[in-house]
Amino acid sequence: MTDLVKIQAITAAELLKHFEVSEEAEEYLVPDTAPEVSINKLSEAGLYADAIKLLAHGLPKREAVWWACLSARDIQNPQTDEHNVNALIAAESWVKKPSEEIRLRCKQLGEKTKYKTPASWAATAASWCHGSLANEGEPPIEPPEHLYAHAVAGAVNLAAVYSDPVNPDQQFTRYLQQGLNLARGGNGKIEA
Repeated sequence: MTDLVKIQAITAAELLKHFEVSEEAEEYLVPDTAPEVSINKLSEAGLYADAIKLLAHGLPKREAVWWACLSARDIQNPQTDEHNVNALIAAESWVKKPSEEIRLRCKQLGEKTKYKTPASWAATAASWCHGSLANEGEPPIEPPEHLYAHAVAGAVNLAAVYSDPVNPDQQFTRYLQQGLNLARGGNGKIEA
Protein backbone atom coordinates (compact mmCIF):
# COMPACT_ATOMS: atom_id res chain seq x y z
CA MET A 1 0.00 0.00 0.00
CA THR A 2 1.33 3.42 -0.93
CA ASP A 3 0.60 6.74 0.71
CA LEU A 4 0.99 8.65 -2.55
CA VAL A 5 -2.75 9.23 -2.76
CA LYS A 6 -2.56 11.70 -5.65
CA ILE A 7 -0.94 9.17 -7.99
CA GLN A 8 -3.71 7.27 -9.75
CA ALA A 9 -1.43 4.74 -11.48
CA ILE A 10 -1.46 1.37 -9.73
CA THR A 11 1.94 0.35 -11.11
CA ALA A 12 5.06 2.12 -12.34
CA ALA A 13 4.60 0.34 -15.68
CA GLU A 14 1.51 2.47 -16.35
CA LEU A 15 3.66 5.61 -16.17
CA LEU A 16 6.80 4.23 -17.79
CA LYS A 17 5.02 3.78 -21.12
CA HIS A 18 4.98 7.59 -21.49
CA PHE A 19 8.73 8.25 -21.32
CA GLU A 20 12.15 6.61 -21.32
CA VAL A 21 14.51 6.32 -18.39
CA SER A 22 18.30 6.30 -18.59
CA GLU A 23 20.05 2.99 -19.11
CA GLU A 24 21.40 3.15 -15.55
CA ALA A 25 17.86 3.50 -14.18
CA GLU A 26 16.48 0.36 -15.80
CA GLU A 27 17.92 -1.99 -13.18
CA TYR A 28 16.26 -0.03 -10.34
CA LEU A 29 12.75 -0.08 -11.75
CA VAL A 30 10.13 -2.40 -10.32
CA PRO A 31 7.41 -1.91 -12.96
CA ASP A 32 4.77 -4.21 -11.43
CA THR A 33 4.71 -2.39 -8.07
CA ALA A 34 3.41 1.00 -6.98
CA PRO A 35 5.31 3.90 -8.59
CA GLU A 36 6.61 4.90 -5.16
CA VAL A 37 8.81 1.78 -5.03
CA SER A 38 10.66 2.71 -8.22
CA ILE A 39 10.82 6.41 -7.27
CA ASN A 40 12.48 5.48 -3.97
CA LYS A 41 14.90 3.00 -5.57
CA LEU A 42 15.94 5.53 -8.22
CA SER A 43 16.43 8.22 -5.60
CA GLU A 44 18.48 5.93 -3.34
CA ALA A 45 20.70 5.11 -6.35
CA GLY A 46 21.26 8.82 -7.01
CA LEU A 47 19.30 8.68 -10.28
CA TYR A 48 17.34 11.78 -9.41
CA ALA A 49 16.44 12.88 -12.93
CA ASP A 50 14.74 9.54 -13.58
CA ALA A 51 12.96 9.58 -10.21
CA ILE A 52 11.72 13.11 -10.94
CA LYS A 53 10.46 12.09 -14.39
CA LEU A 54 8.55 9.15 -12.92
CA LEU A 55 6.98 11.27 -10.19
CA ALA A 56 6.10 14.07 -12.64
CA HIS A 57 4.22 11.57 -14.78
CA GLY A 58 2.31 10.28 -11.77
CA LEU A 59 1.14 13.59 -10.36
CA PRO A 60 -2.11 15.19 -11.52
CA LYS A 61 -1.59 18.20 -13.78
CA ARG A 62 -2.13 20.99 -11.26
CA GLU A 63 0.04 19.36 -8.58
CA ALA A 64 2.75 18.65 -11.16
CA VAL A 65 2.80 22.23 -12.44
CA TRP A 66 2.81 23.50 -8.84
CA TRP A 67 5.89 21.34 -8.22
CA ALA A 68 7.59 22.97 -11.22
CA CYS A 69 6.61 26.38 -9.82
CA LEU A 70 8.03 25.59 -6.38
CA SER A 71 11.41 24.62 -7.82
CA ALA A 72 11.46 27.60 -10.18
CA ARG A 73 10.52 29.99 -7.36
CA ASP A 74 13.33 28.52 -5.26
CA ILE A 75 16.03 29.70 -7.66
CA GLN A 76 14.62 33.08 -8.64
CA ASN A 77 16.54 36.05 -7.28
CA PRO A 78 16.69 39.84 -7.76
CA GLN A 79 18.69 39.35 -10.98
CA THR A 80 15.97 37.19 -12.59
CA ASP A 81 14.79 38.92 -15.76
CA GLU A 82 11.25 40.23 -16.14
CA HIS A 83 10.15 37.58 -18.65
CA ASN A 84 11.10 34.73 -16.30
CA VAL A 85 9.46 36.45 -13.34
CA ASN A 86 6.29 36.82 -15.41
CA ALA A 87 6.47 33.23 -16.69
CA LEU A 88 6.52 31.93 -13.14
CA ILE A 89 3.71 34.24 -12.03
CA ALA A 90 1.60 33.04 -14.97
CA ALA A 91 2.27 29.37 -14.16
CA GLU A 92 1.37 29.93 -10.51
CA SER A 93 -1.80 31.72 -11.60
CA TRP A 94 -2.72 28.77 -13.82
CA VAL A 95 -2.33 26.37 -10.88
CA LYS A 96 -4.63 28.51 -8.73
CA LYS A 97 -7.25 28.98 -11.45
CA PRO A 98 -6.72 27.06 -14.70
CA SER A 99 -8.23 28.94 -17.60
CA GLU A 100 -7.64 29.21 -21.32
CA GLU A 101 -6.62 32.87 -20.97
CA ILE A 102 -3.90 32.05 -18.42
CA ARG A 103 -2.82 28.97 -20.40
CA LEU A 104 -2.27 31.15 -23.47
CA ARG A 105 -0.26 33.62 -21.38
CA CYS A 106 1.87 30.72 -20.13
CA LYS A 107 2.39 29.52 -23.71
CA GLN A 108 3.47 33.01 -24.80
CA LEU A 109 5.89 33.40 -21.89
CA GLY A 110 7.31 29.89 -22.36
CA GLU A 111 8.14 30.83 -25.93
CA LYS A 112 9.49 34.25 -24.94
CA THR A 113 11.86 32.71 -22.37
CA LYS A 114 12.99 30.17 -24.99
CA TYR A 115 12.62 27.06 -22.79
CA LYS A 116 15.93 27.71 -21.04
CA THR A 117 14.90 28.19 -17.41
CA PRO A 118 12.81 26.45 -14.77
CA ALA A 119 10.25 29.28 -14.94
CA SER A 120 10.04 28.86 -18.70
CA TRP A 121 9.39 25.14 -18.33
CA ALA A 122 6.85 25.68 -15.53
CA ALA A 123 4.88 28.01 -17.80
CA THR A 124 5.23 25.59 -20.69
CA ALA A 125 3.98 22.73 -18.50
CA ALA A 126 0.83 24.72 -17.70
CA SER A 127 0.33 25.52 -21.39
CA TRP A 128 0.57 21.83 -22.29
CA CYS A 129 -2.11 20.70 -19.82
CA HIS A 130 -5.12 21.51 -22.03
CA GLY A 131 -6.11 23.61 -25.01
CA SER A 132 -4.29 23.45 -28.32
CA LEU A 133 -0.61 23.32 -29.18
CA ALA A 134 -1.33 25.13 -32.46
CA ASN A 135 -1.09 28.86 -32.92
CA GLU A 136 -4.23 30.97 -33.09
CA GLY A 137 -6.08 30.52 -36.37
CA GLU A 138 -4.58 27.08 -37.03
CA PRO A 139 -6.46 23.79 -36.66
CA PRO A 140 -6.37 22.70 -32.99
CA ILE A 141 -3.76 20.14 -31.90
CA GLU A 142 -4.55 18.53 -28.57
CA PRO A 143 -1.45 18.01 -26.41
CA PRO A 144 -0.48 14.39 -25.74
CA GLU A 145 -1.77 13.21 -22.36
CA HIS A 146 1.53 13.36 -20.47
CA LEU A 147 3.35 16.12 -22.38
CA TYR A 148 3.05 18.47 -19.39
CA ALA A 149 4.99 15.98 -17.24
CA HIS A 150 8.03 16.25 -19.50
CA ALA A 151 8.08 20.03 -18.98
CA VAL A 152 7.58 19.61 -15.22
CA ALA A 153 10.53 17.21 -15.02
CA GLY A 154 12.59 19.66 -17.05
CA ALA A 155 11.76 22.52 -14.69
CA VAL A 156 12.52 20.55 -11.52
CA ASN A 157 15.73 18.98 -12.83
CA LEU A 158 16.98 22.28 -14.25
CA ALA A 159 16.25 24.11 -10.99
CA ALA A 160 18.33 21.59 -9.04
CA VAL A 161 21.29 22.00 -11.38
CA TYR A 162 20.95 25.80 -11.49
CA SER A 163 20.89 25.96 -7.69
CA ASP A 164 24.21 24.09 -7.37
CA PRO A 165 25.91 23.19 -10.67
CA VAL A 166 28.77 21.36 -8.92
CA ASN A 167 26.82 19.24 -6.44
CA PRO A 168 23.04 19.42 -6.96
CA ASP A 169 22.26 16.23 -4.98
CA GLN A 170 20.92 18.11 -1.96
CA GLN A 171 18.53 20.12 -4.14
CA PHE A 172 17.47 17.04 -6.10
CA THR A 173 16.62 15.35 -2.80
CA ARG A 174 14.74 18.39 -1.54
CA TYR A 175 12.75 18.79 -4.74
CA LEU A 176 11.88 15.10 -4.73
CA GLN A 177 10.60 15.49 -1.18
CA GLN A 178 8.45 18.41 -2.36
CA GLY A 179 7.00 16.28 -5.14
CA LEU A 180 6.37 13.35 -2.82
CA ASN A 181 4.67 15.71 -0.36
CA LEU A 182 2.35 16.83 -3.16
CA ALA A 183 1.69 13.19 -4.07
CA ARG A 184 0.67 12.59 -0.45
CA GLY A 185 -1.85 15.42 -0.65
CA GLY A 186 0.35 18.13 0.88
CA ASN A 187 1.19 21.57 -0.46
CA GLY A 188 4.77 20.72 -1.44
CA LYS A 189 6.35 23.27 0.84
CA ILE A 190 9.32 21.65 2.53
CA GLU A 191 11.82 23.52 4.68
CA ALA A 192 15.27 23.97 3.12
